[in-house]
Amino acid sequence: MDSLLQVFLICLLLGSVVGFLAGLLGIGGGLIIVPALLYILPSVGIDSSQITQVAIATSLASIILTSMSSASAHHKRGNIPWKLFKPIFPGIVIGSLASAFVSEQIASDDLQQAFAIFVVLMAFQMAFPFKVKTGGSMPSFGVLFLVSSAIALIAGLMGIGGGVLLVPFLCYCGLQMRQAVGFSSATGMLIAVSGTVGYIIAGYDVPNLPEGSVGFIYLPALIGIIISSMLCAPIGVKAASTWPTPILKKIFAGLLVVVGVKLLLS
Repeated sequence: MDSLLQVFLICLLLGSVVGFLAGLLGIGGGLIIVPALLYILPSVGIDSSQITQVAIATSLASIILTSMSSASAHHKRGNIPWKLFKPIFPGIVIGSLASAFVSEQIASDDLQQAFAIFVVLMAFQMAFPFKVKTGGSMPSFGVLFLVSSAIALIAGLMGIGGGVLLVPFLCYCGLQMRQAVGFSSATGMLIAVSGTVGYIIAGYDVPNLPEGSVGFIYLPALIGIIISSMLCAPIGVKAASTWPTPILKKIFAGLLVVVGVKLLLS
């Protein structure tokens, strides 16, 4: 079987798992997509010096449609405090665009190690979620700009939407949880779009990328993930009403630790 078609079919399966787990456990797909692509993509001959950037960029691009769907749903419920976009929008765009160019300057192995550490930390947060002190006040324009830039930069470097970082910060600043989650879904879409544009530009002149690449985005994997994840996410949401999700989150967190440790040691 042609390697390009093989990757597409494997990513169809990967997307179905990602979509189902996202709906079931409320997790971002990047924590699953990036490690999976790190194992899948060598089969199409991607240079080891570029493979982490391609996995992260493709993961980030896959978040665009899912975050758009989530943001639309939250907007209809009035959960997005749009007035916050004025101070946060510039930081989100700058940070996520910069992530692609920062990523290009980091060795692929070092970026993989950083992602592995991030996965382990997020696994512990999932298994033993910390409670954020609420009731504070929203900081100044400058602080919001700097924090949103840093969050978007980290999210772009890790191939995630950034909600795991932004939601606790907004809750700490006094925003209600539903508004923090709603606002995070909208900024996640911005991070995904801006970061994807950045990775396309940063990878535009990079040699030896495989056929089917647009910058650092690998389209066969991206299309496969998007198609099946969008179809399977509603199934996961439906299952969440009857399955023991707190227990499943702890089990999944344990698997993430194993994945993170394996990436650290590889």
